[in-house]
Amino acid sequence: MTDAELLRGTELFAELDDSAIGRVIAASSSRALRRGDVLFTESAVPEHLYVVEEGRIAIASKSDDGRESVFALMERGELFGEMGLLDGLGRSAEARALGPSQITEIPYGPVRAVFEERPELLWGVVALLAGRLRSMDSALADSVFLDVTGRTAKRLLELAAHQDEFVLPITQEELAGMVGASRERVNKAIASFVRLGWIDQSDRRYRILDREQITRRAR
Repeated sequence: MTDAELLRGTELFAELDDSAIGRVIAASSSRALRRGDVLFTESAVPEHLYVVEEGRIAIASKSDDGRESVFALMERGELFGEMGLLDGLGRSAEARALGPSQITEIPYGPVRAVFEERPELLWGVVALLAGRLRSMDSALADSVFLDVTGRTAKRLLELAAHQDEFVLPITQEELAGMVGASRERVNKAIASFVRLGWIDQSDRRYRILDREQITRRAR
């Protein structure tokens, strides 16, 4: 996939013509990350947005007592870090590589210039923000209507995508952060799925045995 194809796959840049996308690419750079590398911390002054080329990036926030909540996992082709482009305020969360990753780093300046010259392209920004709001609404509904077991089932299905066999791409601690519960409670939920015969687990390798039942539990 070329750089242009990667960027055009995002809602923010989908409608840019060849000239505009070329200007953005010319100002961009590719950056390699190791597991645990932090792209930015909460409250940091924002200067760039990012698109994932390979790997996974966790968007997370930590409480004063050290507990972590993982809001989202950004994977290949997904864009993040755009909030500062719009409001100029500090980062609202931390971005951290969950494994070896490659990202495209794009400074705000050229992006602002493109949208100032062609304000009709701002509909892409609207679409991006609408998607973020929908995701937040869904996460809020999960926290209200699903218990820890239900949220664990839902996160496992999301991580599995359409595969019945998969390797958990994150640690149990990071999964607990996504669920919004302690590691012990999440492990207890997974153990119940194994006991019921819905999944099979060996370390970080999972096999879904009864997708219908685990899907019902995630609702």
